[in-house]
Amino acid sequence: MAEFEQRDGESRLPFDPATVEADAGLIFIGAIRSPWKERKDCPKNLSQARERGKTAMIEINKPFRPGLDGLKEGNLAHILSWLDRAPRNLIAQRPRHLETARGTFALRSPVRPNPIGLHTVRLISVDIAAGLVEIDAIDLIDGTPVLDLKPYYPTTDSLHDRFDGESA
Repeated sequence: MAEFEQRDGESRLPFDPATVEADAGLIFIGAIRSPWKERKDCPKNLSQARERGKTAMIEINKPFRPGLDGLKEGNLAHILSWLDRAPRNLIAQRPRHLETARGTFALRSPVRPNPIGLHTVRLISVDIAAGLVEIDAIDLIDGTPVLDLKPYYPTTDSLHDRFDGESA
């Protein structure tokens, strides 16, 4: 894949995690419906996605729709996505904006051994019968599989007042 060429300072695992026997049996509960059809058009993060002002949908598969009960419009939620188009074998990466490489676990890149994305979004509407959850924005390509949806609780999820230091 030309768009994932290895850059100076990057290193690959000696194997491709996609070919290793799985440790866990994950299933997709739905998919993202977004305006972004190709990687080159997709925002790099949720801040950029929000700046573009386009909403998106989470389409939940029928058996999982009862699990939407209790989600409310206006609330925040975490989406866990499966970044199915990302390579899985880089263990050190050099993003275009950095001079030197960093370990994959110190980056927010989709290229990782387990390409799980974490996205905190605002719920605009929830239609349980149709399995559709409209969200304020998303930084995912249309059709990206969804692993899970979890409510955001400010009392337990917000850490800004509990630590003195900043993250990366």
